[in-house]
Order: sequence, then structure tokens, then C-alpha cells
Amino acid sequence: MSESETPDEDADVEAADEPGDDPDALLFRVWETTDIAYEDPSTQRYINVTPIAHTMGRHASKQFQKSEISVVERLINRLMQTEENTGKKQQAMGIVRDAFELVHEQTDENPVQVLVTAVENAAPREETVRLKYGGISVPQAVDVAPQRRVDQALKFLAEGTQRGSYKTPTSAAEALANQLVGAADYDVGTYAVNQKEEAERVAAAAR
Repeated sequence: MSESETPDEDADVEAADEPGDDPDALLFRVWETTDIAYEDPSTQRYINVTPIAHTMGRHASKQFQKSEISVVERLINRLMQTEENTGKKQQAMGIVRDAFELVHEQTDENPVQVLVTAVENAAPREETVRLKYGGISVPQAVDVAPQRRVDQALKFLAEGTQRGSYKTPTSAAEALANQLVGAADYDVGTYAVNQKEEAERVAAAAR
């Protein structure tokens, strides 16, 4: 048999599937990402849940592809947008991993479900823009697009974590767990929910 007719031994070997293609894959090898309940149909399309927590920036150069990334990784990326965590993805992943453990201890629920509920509850439905009439700037209430609602919710959760842990005895993981549990319970004393309520209050006054 000639070399050209030699069967390729690798031809029958399939490439390993990515974790996202495996229905039995677990986030952080612990948490289920299936059977997640969504209460808000408007944001469901933009809250993607997968067992992958680090996609190596494969969607970074594609417009509007951020919604294809797991909401867990998006939260991790948001936590990196501070002076202390800039560029430290492994450190941010450790914070989220530890926070999920604390959330499970406090609620006895799947922390992925708690995160999804927290994002839905912290997503503002209205906000204000500034319109100029002549030389006068006038606030105007506008509806928030679903994708921006998710963006804002993740921003509020990350800011609340930073405020709750910066120069305090509270660790970042504990602060994040408190934000997630509080937002999931719609506790107005939680920073993320408070910011959402404030945005909607200002918008209501500008109608």
C-alpha cells in the first residue's frame, strides 16, 4: 500500500468538545448551569449561562457578542475593572468562586440561579438622558434596552462589591456574596438594588 493510501489514524479521532458542549459540565466543577429559571423574559436572551468561566476573549472584537459569553464570566470581567484587580482574571475568578460557595452556604440554593435572579432584580427599566434645547439641558426619561439593563446590573453588582470590601474587614468574596443574596431577595439596602431604584426614581421625575 502506498503512503498516499495509508489510512489516517487520526481521521476517526474526534476533537474533544468544549465544556460548553457537554451537558454534564459543571461551572467551577461544582455548579449546575442547566434548569435555570428566568423571571424576566425581556432580559432572558441576554443572560447566557454556560459552564465556561474563561473564553480567552474570543468575543472581544465582535460587536454585541458579549451577550454570548456566560453571565458569570461577564461578572468576573466587571470585577477586574478596578484599580486592585485590573488584568487579574485568575484572582477575579477566585473571588467569584469563593462568593458562590458563600452564597450556597447562606441560601442553600444554586449560586448560578441566585446570580441570574440578582441580575434581573438589579436591572433598571428606565433611566434619563440629557437633551439640549437651545442652551438648556433637560433630562428626559427613556426605556432601557434589555442588553444595557444586564450591563447596568453587572456594573452595580461589581461597584457594590468594591464599595463593600475596599478598606474594610470584609473580603471581596463576602462582599460579592452579600450583593448577590441581597439583590436576589430584592433588598433595597443592597447597593445594586438601591442604584436601580435611584435610576428609576430619577427617570420617573423626568417623564
